[in-house]
Amino acid sequence: CHLPAGSVWCVGLVCVPPQVSWIRDCPIQYEKVGADVTMKCGSMDWDAAVTWTVNGTDINESLLNGSYLILKNVNLSQSGQYACYEGSSWHLKYQTYLRVGMPPKEPVLMCRSNNYPKGFYCSWHLPTPTYIPNTFNISVIHGTKDMVCERDAIPKNRCHIRYLQLFSTVKYKVTLTVTNALGRNSTTLTFDEFAIVKPDPPESVVAKPVPNNPRRLEVSWQNPSSWPDPESFPLKFFLRYRPLILDQWQHVELSDGTSHTITDAYAGKEYIIQVAAKDNDIGTWSDWSVAVHAHPWTEEPKHLNHGETTSASTSSFMAPPTTKICDKGAVVGSGAVAVCWTAGLVVAAYSVLFI
Repeated sequence: CHLPAGSVWCVGLVCVPPQVSWIRDCPIQYEKVGADVTMKCGSMDWDAAVTWTVNGTDINESLLNGSYLILKNVNLSQSGQYACYEGSSWHLKYQTYLRVGMPPKEPVLMCRSNNYPKGFYCSWHLPTPTYIPNTFNISVIHGTKDMVCERDAIPKNRCHIRYLQLFSTVKYKVTLTVTNALGRNSTTLTFDEFAIVKPDPPESVVAKPVPNNPRRLEVSWQNPSSWPDPESFPLKFFLRYRPLILDQWQHVELSDGTSHTITDAYAGKEYIIQVAAKDNDIGTWSDWSVAVHAHPWTEEPKHLNHGETTSASTSSFMAPPTTKICDKGAVVGSGAVAVCWTAGLVVAAYSVLFI
Protein backbone atom coordinates (compact mmCIF):
# COMPACT_ATOMS: atom_id res chain seq x y z
CA CYS A 1 0.00 0.00 0.00
CA HIS A 2 1.11 3.57 -0.68
CA LEU A 3 1.52 5.58 2.50
CA PRO A 4 1.69 9.31 3.24
CA ALA A 5 5.08 10.85 3.99
CA GLY A 6 6.23 10.42 7.59
CA SER A 7 4.22 7.24 8.21
CA VAL A 8 4.98 3.56 7.83
CA TRP A 9 6.73 2.76 4.54
CA CYS A 10 5.42 -0.17 2.48
CA VAL A 11 6.68 -2.28 -0.40
CA GLY A 12 3.91 -4.28 -2.02
CA LEU A 13 1.84 -5.51 0.90
CA VAL A 14 4.74 -5.40 3.36
CA CYS A 15 5.34 -2.39 5.63
CA VAL A 16 8.45 -1.21 7.46
CA PRO A 17 7.64 1.09 10.42
CA PRO A 18 10.41 3.64 10.90
CA GLN A 19 10.38 2.96 14.68
CA VAL A 20 11.05 -0.79 14.38
CA SER A 21 13.46 -2.96 12.49
CA TRP A 22 11.07 -5.71 11.41
CA ILE A 23 8.32 -5.85 8.84
CA ARG A 24 4.62 -6.54 9.07
CA ASP A 25 1.76 -7.11 6.63
CA CYS A 26 0.04 -3.88 5.60
CA PRO A 27 -3.59 -4.55 4.57
CA ILE A 28 -5.89 -1.96 3.05
CA GLN A 29 -9.25 -1.55 4.76
CA TYR A 30 -12.14 -0.02 2.73
CA GLU A 31 -15.05 1.61 4.53
CA LYS A 32 -18.12 3.48 3.31
CA VAL A 33 -18.60 7.18 4.03
CA GLY A 34 -20.76 7.47 7.17
CA ALA A 35 -19.89 4.03 8.54
CA ASP A 36 -18.75 3.34 12.10
CA VAL A 37 -15.33 1.68 12.12
CA THR A 38 -13.77 -0.35 14.95
CA MET A 39 -10.10 -1.34 14.83
CA LYS A 40 -8.51 -3.88 17.16
CA CYS A 41 -4.89 -3.60 18.20
CA GLY A 42 -3.90 -6.97 16.84
CA SER A 43 -3.84 -9.65 19.57
CA MET A 44 -3.66 -7.13 22.43
CA ASP A 45 -6.22 -7.48 25.22
CA TRP A 46 -9.05 -4.96 25.45
CA ASP A 47 -7.60 -3.39 28.63
CA ALA A 48 -3.99 -3.24 27.37
CA ALA A 49 -2.17 0.07 27.28
CA VAL A 50 -1.72 1.05 23.64
CA THR A 51 -1.04 4.07 21.48
CA TRP A 52 -2.78 4.64 18.14
CA THR A 53 -1.43 6.90 15.38
CA VAL A 54 -2.74 8.08 12.04
CA ASN A 55 -0.17 9.10 9.44
CA GLY A 56 2.42 9.24 12.23
CA THR A 57 0.40 11.52 14.53
CA ASP A 58 -0.95 10.33 17.92
CA ILE A 59 -4.72 9.86 18.07
CA ASN A 60 -6.66 11.42 20.94
CA GLU A 61 -7.48 8.88 23.64
CA SER A 62 -11.13 10.00 23.58
CA LEU A 63 -11.52 7.89 20.43
CA LEU A 64 -10.41 4.72 22.22
CA ASN A 65 -12.56 2.09 23.90
CA GLY A 66 -9.97 0.19 25.88
CA SER A 67 -7.39 -0.76 23.28
CA TYR A 68 -9.92 -0.52 20.43
CA LEU A 69 -10.03 2.52 18.14
CA ILE A 70 -13.60 3.69 17.43
CA LEU A 71 -14.26 5.99 14.47
CA LYS A 72 -17.86 7.18 14.22
CA ASN A 73 -19.46 8.32 10.95
CA VAL A 74 -16.17 8.32 9.01
CA ASN A 75 -15.58 10.81 6.23
CA LEU A 76 -13.07 11.16 3.39
CA SER A 77 -10.59 13.13 5.48
CA GLN A 78 -10.10 10.14 7.78
CA SER A 79 -8.46 8.01 5.10
CA GLY A 80 -4.85 7.26 6.03
CA GLN A 81 -2.34 4.94 7.69
CA TYR A 82 -3.44 3.72 11.14
CA ALA A 83 -1.03 1.94 13.48
CA CYS A 84 -1.24 0.60 17.03
CA TYR A 85 1.76 0.24 19.38
CA GLU A 86 2.12 -1.59 22.66
CA GLY A 87 2.45 0.66 25.73
CA SER A 88 5.58 2.72 25.99
CA SER A 89 7.73 0.15 24.21
CA TRP A 90 6.33 1.22 20.84
CA HIS A 91 6.30 -2.34 19.56
CA LEU A 92 4.04 -2.33 16.49
CA LYS A 93 1.07 -4.63 17.01
CA TYR A 94 -1.27 -3.68 14.16
CA GLN A 95 -1.48 -1.40 11.15
CA THR A 96 -3.81 -0.86 8.26
CA TYR A 97 -4.38 1.70 5.53
CA LEU A 98 -7.96 2.98 5.76
CA ARG A 99 -9.62 4.04 2.50
CA VAL A 100 -12.98 5.78 2.92
CA GLY A 101 -15.17 5.88 -0.17
CA MET A 102 -18.50 5.02 -1.77
CA PRO A 103 -19.95 2.11 -3.74
CA PRO A 104 -20.45 2.98 -7.43
CA LYS A 105 -23.71 4.40 -8.72
CA GLU A 106 -25.13 3.28 -12.07
CA PRO A 107 -22.50 4.19 -14.70
CA VAL A 108 -23.23 6.44 -17.66
CA LEU A 109 -22.64 4.56 -20.95
CA MET A 110 -22.63 6.04 -24.46
CA CYS A 111 -22.02 4.31 -27.81
CA ARG A 112 -21.49 6.17 -31.09
CA SER A 113 -20.24 5.63 -34.64
CA ASN A 114 -18.26 8.64 -35.86
CA ASN A 115 -16.39 6.66 -38.54
CA TYR A 116 -19.22 4.75 -40.20
CA PRO A 117 -19.06 2.15 -41.71
CA LYS A 118 -15.87 1.03 -39.93
CA GLY A 119 -17.34 0.53 -36.47
CA PHE A 120 -18.33 2.30 -33.30
CA TYR A 121 -16.95 3.12 -29.87
CA CYS A 122 -18.39 3.10 -26.37
CA SER A 123 -17.30 5.39 -23.55
CA TRP A 124 -18.37 5.58 -19.93
CA HIS A 125 -18.01 7.43 -16.66
CA LEU A 126 -19.47 7.45 -13.18
CA PRO A 127 -22.01 10.17 -12.30
CA THR A 128 -20.31 10.73 -8.93
CA PRO A 129 -16.81 9.83 -7.68
CA THR A 130 -16.25 6.85 -5.38
CA TYR A 131 -12.83 8.01 -4.06
CA ILE A 132 -11.52 4.43 -4.25
CA PRO A 133 -10.32 2.30 -7.18
CA ASN A 134 -12.98 1.02 -9.60
CA THR A 135 -12.86 -1.81 -12.13
CA PHE A 136 -14.93 -1.62 -15.34
CA ASN A 137 -15.96 -4.61 -17.43
CA ILE A 138 -17.77 -4.21 -20.77
CA SER A 139 -19.41 -6.85 -22.93
CA VAL A 140 -20.78 -6.42 -26.47
CA ILE A 141 -23.20 -8.90 -28.03
CA HIS A 142 -24.50 -8.79 -31.62
CA GLY A 143 -27.40 -11.20 -31.74
CA THR A 144 -25.84 -14.27 -30.14
CA LYS A 145 -22.23 -13.42 -30.98
CA ASP A 146 -19.83 -11.95 -28.43
CA MET A 147 -17.70 -9.15 -29.89
CA VAL A 148 -14.33 -7.82 -28.80
CA CYS A 149 -14.22 -4.25 -27.53
CA GLU A 150 -10.63 -3.08 -27.92
CA ARG A 151 -9.65 -0.77 -25.06
CA ASP A 152 -8.05 2.58 -25.89
CA ALA A 153 -4.85 3.55 -24.12
CA ILE A 154 -6.06 7.14 -23.92
CA PRO A 155 -8.71 7.79 -22.77
CA LYS A 156 -8.91 4.71 -20.57
CA ASN A 157 -12.71 4.76 -20.32
CA ARG A 158 -13.33 3.95 -24.00
CA CYS A 159 -13.19 0.96 -26.35
CA HIS A 160 -13.76 0.32 -30.06
CA ILE A 161 -15.82 -2.33 -31.86
CA ARG A 162 -15.36 -3.13 -35.57
CA TYR A 163 -18.44 -3.89 -37.67
CA LEU A 164 -18.43 -7.46 -38.94
CA GLN A 165 -21.61 -7.04 -40.99
CA LEU A 166 -23.00 -3.82 -42.49
CA PHE A 167 -26.66 -2.93 -42.76
CA SER A 168 -27.52 -5.55 -40.17
CA THR A 169 -31.00 -5.48 -38.64
CA VAL A 170 -29.80 -7.39 -35.56
CA LYS A 171 -29.49 -5.21 -32.48
CA TYR A 172 -26.33 -4.67 -30.45
CA LYS A 173 -26.38 -5.14 -26.68
CA VAL A 174 -23.68 -3.47 -24.60
CA THR A 175 -23.42 -4.07 -20.84
CA LEU A 176 -21.06 -2.18 -18.56
CA THR A 177 -20.36 -3.36 -15.00
CA VAL A 178 -18.41 -1.33 -12.45
CA THR A 179 -17.05 -2.88 -9.26
CA ASN A 180 -15.10 -1.64 -6.25
CA ALA A 181 -14.41 -2.90 -2.73
CA LEU A 182 -17.71 -1.46 -1.47
CA GLY A 183 -20.14 -2.61 -4.17
CA ARG A 184 -21.01 -2.98 -7.85
CA ASN A 185 -23.45 -1.57 -10.39
CA SER A 186 -24.20 -1.95 -14.09
CA THR A 187 -26.11 -0.56 -17.06
CA THR A 188 -27.10 -1.90 -20.49
CA LEU A 189 -27.71 -0.29 -23.90
CA THR A 190 -29.53 -1.99 -26.78
CA PHE A 191 -29.51 -0.27 -30.19
CA ASP A 192 -29.60 -0.64 -33.97
CA GLU A 193 -26.49 -0.07 -36.02
CA PHE A 194 -27.83 3.04 -37.81
CA ALA A 195 -29.18 4.69 -34.64
CA ILE A 196 -25.75 5.57 -33.20
CA VAL A 197 -24.23 7.09 -36.36
CA LYS A 198 -23.13 10.61 -35.49
CA PRO A 199 -20.23 12.28 -37.35
CA ASP A 200 -17.71 14.56 -35.73
CA PRO A 201 -18.21 18.29 -36.46
CA PRO A 202 -16.97 19.72 -39.77
CA GLU A 203 -13.40 21.00 -39.68
CA SER A 204 -11.45 24.03 -40.94
CA VAL A 205 -14.50 26.31 -41.06
CA VAL A 206 -13.58 29.63 -42.71
CA ALA A 207 -15.74 32.71 -43.31
CA LYS A 208 -14.58 35.53 -45.60
CA PRO A 209 -16.10 38.80 -46.83
CA VAL A 210 -17.08 39.08 -50.51
CA PRO A 211 -15.40 42.12 -52.13
CA ASN A 212 -17.80 44.94 -53.02
CA ASN A 213 -20.71 43.07 -51.40
CA PRO A 214 -21.51 44.51 -47.95
CA ARG A 215 -24.20 41.87 -47.22
CA ARG A 216 -22.36 38.69 -48.21
CA LEU A 217 -20.05 36.23 -46.47
CA GLU A 218 -18.44 33.19 -48.07
CA VAL A 219 -18.33 30.18 -45.71
CA SER A 220 -16.35 27.01 -46.43
CA TRP A 221 -15.44 23.90 -44.42
CA GLN A 222 -14.10 20.36 -44.72
CA ASN A 223 -15.56 16.96 -43.96
CA PRO A 224 -14.53 15.63 -40.52
CA SER A 225 -11.26 13.75 -40.93
CA SER A 226 -12.69 10.82 -38.95
CA TRP A 227 -15.37 10.19 -41.63
CA PRO A 228 -13.63 7.55 -43.78
CA ASP A 229 -15.58 7.47 -47.04
CA PRO A 230 -17.56 10.63 -47.89
CA GLU A 231 -17.93 9.50 -51.50
CA SER A 232 -19.85 6.33 -50.61
CA PHE A 233 -21.46 7.76 -47.48
CA PRO A 234 -21.94 11.48 -48.23
CA LEU A 235 -22.72 14.00 -45.54
CA LYS A 236 -25.18 16.86 -45.51
CA PHE A 237 -24.62 20.02 -43.53
CA PHE A 238 -26.48 22.51 -41.38
CA LEU A 239 -25.20 26.08 -41.23
CA ARG A 240 -26.18 28.58 -38.58
CA TYR A 241 -25.15 32.22 -38.30
CA ARG A 242 -26.11 35.41 -36.49
CA PRO A 243 -24.73 38.88 -35.84
CA LEU A 244 -23.29 39.29 -32.38
CA ILE A 245 -25.85 42.01 -31.65
CA LEU A 246 -28.71 39.46 -31.92
CA ASP A 247 -29.46 36.21 -30.09
CA GLN A 248 -31.54 34.57 -32.82
CA TRP A 249 -29.80 32.21 -35.27
CA GLN A 250 -30.52 31.89 -38.97
CA HIS A 251 -30.25 28.38 -40.44
CA VAL A 252 -29.51 26.84 -43.83
CA GLU A 253 -29.55 23.08 -44.59
CA LEU A 254 -27.30 22.00 -47.46
CA SER A 255 -27.64 18.61 -49.14
CA ASP A 256 -24.21 18.69 -50.78
CA GLY A 257 -21.04 20.74 -51.07
CA THR A 258 -18.78 22.19 -48.43
CA SER A 259 -19.41 25.91 -48.96
CA HIS A 260 -22.20 28.44 -48.84
CA THR A 261 -22.59 32.18 -49.46
CA ILE A 262 -24.62 34.14 -46.92
CA THR A 263 -26.51 36.86 -48.80
CA ASP A 264 -28.53 38.57 -46.05
CA ALA A 265 -25.84 39.70 -43.61
CA TYR A 266 -26.18 43.06 -41.91
CA ALA A 267 -23.64 45.46 -43.37
CA GLY A 268 -20.72 46.19 -41.05
CA LYS A 269 -21.80 43.77 -38.31
CA GLU A 270 -19.63 41.00 -36.86
CA TYR A 271 -21.05 37.51 -37.42
CA ILE A 272 -20.61 34.19 -35.60
CA ILE A 273 -20.89 31.07 -37.76
CA GLN A 274 -21.01 27.30 -37.07
CA VAL A 275 -21.61 24.15 -39.11
CA ALA A 276 -22.92 20.65 -38.22
CA ALA A 277 -22.83 17.42 -40.27
CA LYS A 278 -25.00 14.32 -40.67
CA ASP A 279 -25.04 11.21 -42.84
CA ASN A 280 -27.48 11.73 -45.71
CA ASP A 281 -29.72 8.85 -44.68
CA ILE A 282 -29.09 7.62 -41.13
CA GLY A 283 -28.07 8.74 -37.69
CA THR A 284 -28.14 12.12 -36.00
CA TRP A 285 -26.52 15.53 -36.43
CA SER A 286 -23.01 16.13 -35.17
CA ASP A 287 -22.18 18.69 -32.53
CA TRP A 288 -21.56 22.22 -33.81
CA SER A 289 -18.15 23.10 -35.17
CA VAL A 290 -15.87 25.55 -33.44
CA ALA A 291 -17.38 29.02 -33.93
CA VAL A 292 -15.73 31.40 -36.38
CA HIS A 293 -16.19 35.17 -36.58
CA ALA A 294 -16.27 37.39 -39.66
CA HIS A 295 -17.32 40.85 -40.91
CA PRO A 296 -18.93 41.52 -44.31
CA TRP A 297 -16.99 43.71 -46.73
CA THR A 298 -16.99 47.44 -45.97
CA GLU A 299 -15.73 50.23 -48.21
CA GLU A 300 -12.50 51.85 -47.09
CA PRO A 301 -13.01 55.52 -46.13
CA LYS A 302 -11.58 58.01 -48.63
CA HIS A 303 -9.08 60.44 -47.10
CA LEU A 304 -8.88 64.01 -48.50
CA ASN A 305 -5.50 65.43 -49.48
CA HIS A 306 -4.45 68.84 -48.19
CA GLY A 307 -6.08 71.62 -50.20
CA GLU A 308 -8.89 69.52 -51.68
CA THR A 309 -12.51 70.57 -51.25
CA THR A 310 -15.65 68.49 -51.10
CA SER A 311 -18.34 68.33 -53.76
CA ALA A 312 -20.78 70.19 -51.49
CA SER A 313 -20.53 73.25 -53.77
CA THR A 314 -23.02 71.65 -56.15
CA SER A 315 -26.61 72.81 -55.95
CA SER A 316 -28.10 69.31 -55.73
CA PHE A 317 -28.03 66.66 -52.95
CA MET A 318 -28.36 62.90 -53.45
CA ALA A 319 -28.77 60.52 -50.50
CA PRO A 320 -26.42 57.51 -50.39
CA PRO A 321 -27.93 54.15 -51.50
CA THR A 322 -28.24 52.87 -47.93
CA THR A 323 -30.13 56.00 -46.76
CA LYS A 324 -33.88 55.70 -46.50
CA ILE A 325 -35.60 59.01 -47.31
CA CYS A 326 -38.31 59.71 -44.79
CA ASP A 327 -41.80 59.08 -46.18
CA LYS A 328 -44.23 61.32 -44.37
CA GLY A 329 -47.13 59.01 -45.10
CA ALA A 330 -45.31 56.05 -43.56
CA VAL A 331 -44.31 57.80 -40.32
CA VAL A 332 -46.56 57.48 -37.32
CA GLY A 333 -46.74 60.54 -35.04
CA SER A 334 -46.31 64.25 -35.82
CA GLY A 335 -43.11 64.43 -33.84
CA ALA A 336 -41.42 62.02 -36.24
CA VAL A 337 -42.71 63.99 -39.24
CA ALA A 338 -41.27 67.17 -37.79
CA VAL A 339 -37.87 65.53 -37.42
CA CYS A 340 -37.92 64.36 -41.04
CA TRP A 341 -38.76 67.81 -42.40
CA THR A 342 -36.24 69.47 -40.13
CA ALA A 343 -33.52 67.22 -41.50
CA GLY A 344 -34.61 68.16 -45.02
CA LEU A 345 -34.39 71.86 -44.26
CA VAL A 346 -30.91 71.44 -42.84
CA VAL A 347 -29.75 69.74 -46.06
CA ALA A 348 -31.37 72.45 -48.18
CA ALA A 349 -29.81 75.24 -46.15
CA TYR A 350 -26.43 73.55 -46.36
CA SER A 351 -26.70 73.43 -50.16
CA VAL A 352 -27.74 77.08 -50.49
CA LEU A 353 -24.67 78.26 -48.64
CA PHE A 354 -22.49 76.96 -51.43
CA ILE A 355 -24.53 78.11 -54.45
